[in-house]
Amino acid sequence: MSGALDGITVLDLSQGAAGPTCAMALGDLGADVLKVEPPGGEWGRGLGPPFVEGAAASFLGMNRNKRSIVVDLKQPGGSDVVLRLAERCDVALESFRPGVADRLGIGCEAMTERNPRLVFAAISAFGQEGPWRDRPGVDGVVQAMGGIMSVTGTDDGPPVKVGVPAADMAAGMYASQAIIAALFARERTGRGQRVDVSLLDSLLAFQTVPLSMFLVGGQPVRRLGSAAPYAAPNQAYATSDGHVMVAAYAPKRWLALCDVLGKPELATDARFDTNEKRVNARAELTDVLEALFSVRTTAEWIERLDAADIICGPLLTYPDMLAQDHVAGGGALESVEHPVAGEVRSPAFPGRLSETTREVSSPPPLVPGEHSEEILSECGFNPSEIAALQGDGVVSAASPTSEDR
Repeated sequence: MSGALDGITVLDLSQGAAGPTCAMALGDLGADVLKVEPPGGEWGRGLGPPFVEGAAASFLGMNRNKRSIVVDLKQPGGSDVVLRLAERCDVALESFRPGVADRLGIGCEAMTERNPRLVFAAISAFGQEGPWRDRPGVDGVVQAMGGIMSVTGTDDGPPVKVGVPAADMAAGMYASQAIIAALFARERTGRGQRVDVSLLDSLLAFQTVPLSMFLVGGQPVRRLGSAAPYAAPNQAYATSDGHVMVAAYAPKRWLALCDVLGKPELATDARFDTNEKRVNARAELTDVLEALFSVRTTAEWIERLDAADIICGPLLTYPDMLAQDHVAGGGALESVEHPVAGEVRSPAFPGRLSETTREVSSPPPLVPGEHSEEILSECGFNPSEIAALQGDGVVSAASPTSEDR
């Protein structure tokens, strides 16, 4: 089988996390991704520790299925190289601050003038318009300004950043979706279009459930730890040796939970006999349930709850989770052999298509510019042009990063 995006070429000028995640998703689906790096490599190569033979583990996880070319956009002729590459591409992706790509001569207008079929995608912190347009921003800052930290953590503690770069990951996935939609539209119109995705907008969309609750009810969503603000019981409870996550808020499952806990009278307790009442009396309900869950192990509760068809699961650490057969052998992880780092495992693209592949065809670029010459040759540069660009320092072949030095 071929990939769904076979025949699509992506010019990836992005750095960090959001853009590289987007481009990797397109590469997993079959696109040929040309990663344009500055001299010394993109700054994401230094996002660590940990490092594996000089390469940041996070970089390895976000940059498979790409080929690297180094272009110095500060050198005369650098922008011309990128524009010539864009002529052969279907998608261009950048993550500069708004206006920077235009100043460098590689913005949407310059690229699409040469290639009207190009889909030009820009990922930024706060978008291309509005009062925050020119503010610098990274994932943590956008989490703070985007509201998600105000609903994460517990009532008696400080606001907490989500433990993953949620704004970056959301932006990367939404951007890949928007790019594919633009490619689909191009099939009808014959023309590309501009795609703008911000970390802020992506994080708001990521918060559809709590944000919708606030937009309708007008009340800020409380920080509830592992609990859900719209249902109870729906949280993690301490057992004698760990925690079990229980979602038993549907009427039948609430009744079943009360039976499993040996407290059938709770089902008709006037404080807890509807989901709305349980949500309003969450603290009182939590005290009652935690006292009951604390007398058995997590494994014992999982067995009993599963037998009663109550939705539940153990709280697993990364080592515990990765040891599970369902994860380890179920296609949730990809593995690729890296020439220096050895076997590199990372999460797979989550969409599973029955007629087209999602696969890792190549490891992350070992060093910046690893594929400079072959990319230039494929895009129509002749040997004398390539030699001149390298001699002038506009394009670099494979060179070590600062970590390698």
